[in-house]
Amino acid sequence: MKRILILFLLVIVCSCSTNPESYLEHVNGYWEIDQVLFTDGAKKQYKDNETIDYISINDSLKGFRKKLKPGFNSKYITSKDAEGITVKIENDSLNFYYKTPYASWKETVLSANENQMKVVNDRETVYIYKRYKPLELDLE
Repeated sequence: MKRILILFLLVIVCSCSTNPESYLEHVNGYWEIDQVLFTDGAKKQYKDNETIDYISINDSLKGFRKKLKPGFNSKYITSKDAEGITVKIENDSLNFYYKTPYASWKETVLSANENQMKVVNDRETVYIYKRYKPLELDLE
């Protein structure tokens, strides 16, 4: 009976763990920072964002992140600058490796679903993003 109970608990624990590869289907698209959690316990809430992030990852696990300024009716202002991303699954984590001409760094995706994404950087600062919903105006 004890072995069955241990086996049952093991199955439950294993089935509840999240596969970081499943986050990949959710990361593409437009994101805005909702809040930032700092290592000292401080929290910064964002109500309005002047810029949003557009993330695009392809099937070869390469992509980019661009900063965009939202306009009206799904129009965006952007520059030609983009941060290159290489995605790797390491130690049961989904990691984004960024590279620009000026710096390189890593972020780990803690969770991602249709509406929210949480990432942590190397300073252990957690960024919580929410899916960006463009402002649509009915001009008729």
